[in-house]
Amino acid sequence: MQARVLTKPSPIPLVTCGTDGFTLVELLIVIAIIGIIAAVAVPGLVRARMSGQETSAIGSLRSINAAEAMYAASCGGHGYAQTLEDLATPPSGSMDAFIGADLATTGVVKSGYVVNVAAEPAAVTVLPASLTCNGSRADAVSGYFAEAHPATVGGTGQRAFATNERGIIYFINASTPLSPVLAGASTLQ
Repeated sequence: MQARVLTKPSPIPLVTCGTDGFTLVELLIVIAIIGIIAAVAVPGLVRARMSGQETSAIGSLRSINAAEAMYAASCGGHGYAQTLEDLATPPSGSMDAFIGADLATTGVVKSGYVVNVAAEPAAVTVLPASLTCNGSRADAVSGYFAEAHPATVGGTGQRAFATNERGIIYFINASTPLSPVLAGASTLQ
């Protein structure tokens, strides 16, 4: 009788096609899929960006309302500032302005919106500039108007916003600045 020798079975070799990588067709399919995903995602990202910029514009107007209220109560003799520069000037003996440095100049572009402050057309002088506690450049007046409109039409926002001494935020579905008359404007809910 012969002795049987047990041997370890040899592994089954893997079958390969002889290629090292992707074919041109596979790469084109992947690129087409990425293109489709981008075409679906980009408009949503643009809308989200514009929505964020509109929210920032509304926040800027709320900051202006708060700054104007503080200015009227402490510095303007119950009158309002006519410019962002006057709100950015701290009162004598203080280093804190009524509004932040990001809104320190009239016509400033913040988050894609141009922000402006002016006296309402029917406003009257309440306190001369020389008597305000911060040495304002313009007289404190009975009413103000602040507005924010997109810096680039259709690129940074689709709506324009405004407010006044009543503290209500208004909007129009247009990229053009609102007028102090607020013609065609709706109240922001």
